[in-house]
Amino acid sequence: MNLKMTGNDPLIVIVSNRGPFSFREKPNGEFDVERGAGGLVTALGALAEKHEVLWIAAAMGEDDRKWAKKYNGEIQSVEGIFLRLVHLPQAAYDKYYGIVANPLLWFIQHQLWDAPRTPSITKETWDAWKNGYLKINKLLADAVIDSLHNVERPIIVLPQDYHLYLMPHYLRSGLGDDVQIQPYIHIPWPGPDAWRFLPKEMRDTLLLSLLESNRIGFQTKQDAFNFVQTCRFHLSDAHSKGHRDAIFFQGREINATPYPNSVDVEKLETLVEETHTRLLKSELLNLVGGKRLILRVDRIEPSKNIIRGLEAYKLLLEEHPEYHEKIKMLCLLVPSRMEVEEYQDYLKEIMAEAGLINAEFSQPLWEPVRVVLGDSYERAIAAMQLYDILFINPIADGMNLVAKEGVLVNEEDGILLLSEAAGAYYEMGEYAFTISPYDIYGTVESLHRALTISSEERKQRAAALRNIVKRADVKEWFYAQVNDAIQDMQEINEE
Repeated sequence: MNLKMTGNDPLIVIVSNRGPFSFREKPNGEFDVERGAGGLVTALGALAEKHEVLWIAAAMGEDDRKWAKKYNGEIQSVEGIFLRLVHLPQAAYDKYYGIVANPLLWFIQHQLWDAPRTPSITKETWDAWKNGYLKINKLLADAVIDSLHNVERPIIVLPQDYHLYLMPHYLRSGLGDDVQIQPYIHIPWPGPDAWRFLPKEMRDTLLLSLLESNRIGFQTKQDAFNFVQTCRFHLSDAHSKGHRDAIFFQGREINATPYPNSVDVEKLETLVEETHTRLLKSELLNLVGGKRLILRVDRIEPSKNIIRGLEAYKLLLEEHPEYHEKIKMLCLLVPSRMEVEEYQDYLKEIMAEAGLINAEFSQPLWEPVRVVLGDSYERAIAAMQLYDILFINPIADGMNLVAKEGVLVNEEDGILLLSEAAGAYYEMGEYAFTISPYDIYGTVESLHRALTISSEERKQRAAALRNIVKRADVKEWFYAQVNDAIQDMQEINEE
């Protein structure tokens, strides 16, 4: 199957740090293909049924690099998606990913830096910016440009997330104005003050690149609004008109549009019926032991606010001894960025806090909190079927798909306890119990209320939340972005 070079149908080009597949070399030199578990891969699989999709990404592991080398970096068809993996220089990649993208940009966008102490923009940071972040963005953009040099058909390029903020600039320089460039930012976009952490040269370079896009996608209206305000505040030539979510810059209009991310409803409904998921569900039922279950499913990272969640649970047990031996908190935690010191320290704090709770309140047949470490999506889905309360209290979150996964598969008419700082709040807040992520006492009150409301109210809230997710799954999320890009291209051609 070959990529069509000409035609009227648009070619959809995805550019991301991590690709949709990983490869494992077999003894005979062939490769096993493992499809990524993320919703983006599923959405693109559906999209590929309507459009040709080319995905360009970094070769992440040794076997990925061997796969790329085998095909000399050329485009290959894998499960209906055209794929090109780019072998990037390791030293530059480590600077791009480990110093600039994570933690610098990630911490800015989740507002996690402790301003009196961190960050310090050092010579090492500047080197990582110039010889890591800019370099890797340029190399990936060069791969896109090279892949498209003979294509004579409409092209829509969708760079993904904070790793690739320089991509629009390099693409525009290499491909001109005919290509439609529409990045999507999966994580929160904070207001103008948060971006003061970046020196002006870095900040302006980043913003000016994004403003070479035709449109930028965000998780929520708040993120889109914050982007417009950031550009207006930091760039003297950037303006907005009225209440429109758009920036007018150097004679161009760049739209900022919310596209709330979602989950693969069909896949999740199938997964709950699989044998392995059922087995894990049975094991978890034994672990919970008939207690009412307060569940949280998180990556181990500071923005998830796990420490305050444990502190609130501890206070609940102090304020309401009637719950002793009747409830249990289960924390399914996925290690994340363990090479970053802040994340290592955060895990230590989590385990210490959970240990203190168990030390103070445990009874011979009751362990108040259990922390389970590891990455098992099936275990998470099994646990989500069982919760009485799904506890989600991030201090910043682009969307938080756990909220959507949980309400879709839960069988207990469970309550969603949801931070107002999660992107999911804007869709689901009306039927969740919403909390401030900083208010421990208010969180305790909400936990108590969730444990005592009527079964009828629980059922009504659970049904409403489930319907919200079913009405707009991940396929619709991606279709909306592509349809808007096609519409923009048509309007430009008509002018």
